[in-house]
Amino acid sequence: MAAATVHPAPKLPSHDPSAESEQDATPSRRKRSPTSRSPSPERRAPPLRRRSASRSPPVRARPLPHDVDRARAFERKRQMEERLKDTDSADTRPLSAAEKQAAAKKEYERLLTMRSGGTYIPPARLRALQAEIGNDPQSKEFQRMAWEALKKSINGLINKVNVSNIKLLVPELFAENLVRGRGLFCRSIMKAQAASLPFTNIYAAMAAIVNTKLPQVGELLVNRLIMQFRKGFRRNDKSVCLSSTTFLAHLINQQVAHEMLAAQILLLLLQKPTDDSVEIAVGLMKEVGAHLEEFQAKIAMAVYDQFRNILHEADIDKRVQYMIEVLFQIRKDKYKDFPSLKDELDLVEEEDQITHNPGLDDQVDVQDGLNVFKFDPDYEENEEAYKTLKAEILGEGEDSEDDESGSDVSSEDEEGQQKERELEIKDQSNTDLVNLRRTIYLTIMSSSAFEECTHKLLRINLPPGLEHEMPSMLVECSSQERTYNKFYGLIGERLCKLNRMWTELFEQQFVKYYETIHRFETNRIRIIAQLFGHLLTSVAIGWHCMSAIRLSEEDTNSSSRIFIKILFEDLAQGLGMKKLADRMKDDSLQTSFAGIFPTDDPRNTRFSINLLTSIAIVLSQVTLRTPAALGQDRDLCREADDEDEAIHDPVLRVRIHQIPDHGLTLDHPYGVAEVRVTRLPGLAQGNQLGNDHFLALSPGPRRPVDDTPNLHLAHDRHLDDGIGTFPYPGLVVLQPDGLGLTRPPNHVPLGQAEMEKLVMTDPEDEADH
Repeated sequence: MAAATVHPAPKLPSHDPSAESEQDATPSRRKRSPTSRSPSPERRAPPLRRRSASRSPPVRARPLPHDVDRARAFERKRQMEERLKDTDSADTRPLSAAEKQAAAKKEYERLLTMRSGGTYIPPARLRALQAEIGNDPQSKEFQRMAWEALKKSINGLINKVNVSNIKLLVPELFAENLVRGRGLFCRSIMKAQAASLPFTNIYAAMAAIVNTKLPQVGELLVNRLIMQFRKGFRRNDKSVCLSSTTFLAHLINQQVAHEMLAAQILLLLLQKPTDDSVEIAVGLMKEVGAHLEEFQAKIAMAVYDQFRNILHEADIDKRVQYMIEVLFQIRKDKYKDFPSLKDELDLVEEEDQITHNPGLDDQVDVQDGLNVFKFDPDYEENEEAYKTLKAEILGEGEDSEDDESGSDVSSEDEEGQQKERELEIKDQSNTDLVNLRRTIYLTIMSSSAFEECTHKLLRINLPPGLEHEMPSMLVECSSQERTYNKFYGLIGERLCKLNRMWTELFEQQFVKYYETIHRFETNRIRIIAQLFGHLLTSVAIGWHCMSAIRLSEEDTNSSSRIFIKILFEDLAQGLGMKKLADRMKDDSLQTSFAGIFPTDDPRNTRFSINLLTSIAIVLSQVTLRTPAALGQDRDLCREADDEDEAIHDPVLRVRIHQIPDHGLTLDHPYGVAEVRVTRLPGLAQGNQLGNDHFLALSPGPRRPVDDTPNLHLAHDRHLDDGIGTFPYPGLVVLQPDGLGLTRPPNHVPLGQAEMEKLVMTDPEDEADH
């Protein structure tokens, strides 16, 4: 009997009380369906993204796809390892020079031809690429690099130019190849001028200099400006027309373009006047009006007649009418504020300038192709030709085939010439001189004491050859004061006593200011004389500098006489009359005083004594002129009496109105003399005749005189007639109680009704005197 098959009963899940307790403990929550992985019809597709410019990651970074087939996955892995092995071997293999150069050229070309005309390349990377590309002038990449460098250099020079450095930048501009880059030059200078109209005259001056050596550049610039004005006029572009006409006006002033071009533009603008066209015409006429008045007066007259008609007849805005009236006022003032050329920008000789005469309606060639790079198969030949032209323009040496030593010497010579040119330009500008004088002035004005000021002045770094500016500025600052300030004299004294160089410089300034003293007004003459008087009194400068003074009617004028008067008065006040006389009797200084006491000409001698007498410096002359000297001068004075000339000095000539009671007749050899009276400040106050008050007697004609008194007025002082005799028929300067003179015991002070009578005695009897 077969056994029956028994199947196991299915296993049911057993009851777990812990789970039941947990389920009872947690509150009942709403069950949510799992998140659907399929896209919802309401959800929009994400926006499309532009593909990133970055490169895709290398192959080795990609993971292998999962494959359920083990054999196929093994084969893929083997193939990938082989590819990686080949890639590693290729990376480790060094590139040849040709491959490196080709890669660099490709990279440089890619950077230059990117959108917006290129991209910024760091300088280090640019130098590395240029080094890898090489220096082959016949390669397109090398020429493109040279083109970019030329464009940057021209732009930089034009952007840096101003009035002070235009002479320095012009040689650097000619150092660039302006024949190849003339399109770049014109485009850059027009762009810079349009951006800054007030500097148009500077850009025009630079273009004028370039036009003298490279006229094709100036012609291209004028043609492009004409074309730019045409386009702006057709498009009613006021700013373009204004910039173009302003540039053309200054080029006409520099004689790069002919003035007929300005006349054609003015007639076009005023033919159908509008507010904008008249405004542009007024601006053009302001800049070019002075030039037109000088070279084309009839055209200027016709233009102003047209302006006058527009002002009275045309319907234009009030603002434009005022502009025309201002233009007529500028013309009336002879373009004082709008000169055709400023002195600092007049850099081209008239005979060297080349003037272009294109018409406004002519067909002009603007050569736009010169603005972009073009490969030049004859690059080296053209560069050598421009080097020769540059050497001719800049005056460089043409011998480039010398050996190394010769080239070194020539390069040093060129550097020396360049430095000399820079120094000359620097001296002509006077900028450093103005700054130095300003520094000295501010230093003097900011000091409170002369010791402090001297210390600060010595710390100023004076350029070689400009040391004389220090004493010159000190004298100038002193003369600007209302009265003399001893502060400046003490500074000069301290400088002179510190260094012999300053002594010599101040002595040179004494000579300079005495020779040019006529340029100053009276108060400044007084202060300058007092300053030098202080320096002479303190022995800061030598008295030999007074050799520049020569007392004669031809060598002096009113200003120099005032200077001498104030100088001697200050010396007498500082030293005293006795010391001053001793100093003037010094034998070592007689050659220096030869001009003050001339003995070569009787007229000069008489003029000197009269002048010194008038300024109360007779003591020094008296002590020098002894009776022996008077005897020597007898013949000189007789010759002087023969001349029928009257010397008009501050000293007055007073006629004798009464012959004194001297017991002499007119036939007596002693004779009668005329009296010259020198009125001093002390006498004006009624003081009696003292040691410092003198009478000057000169020989007179032996003739009877009338008894009518004469009154004389000089410097608002009243002088009375006087009489006198003397035994020597020579020109004598006398002192009371001296040199043979006696006076009555009961004399009357000078300045009363009549002058005291001086009676001469025999010199032998008065030997004590």
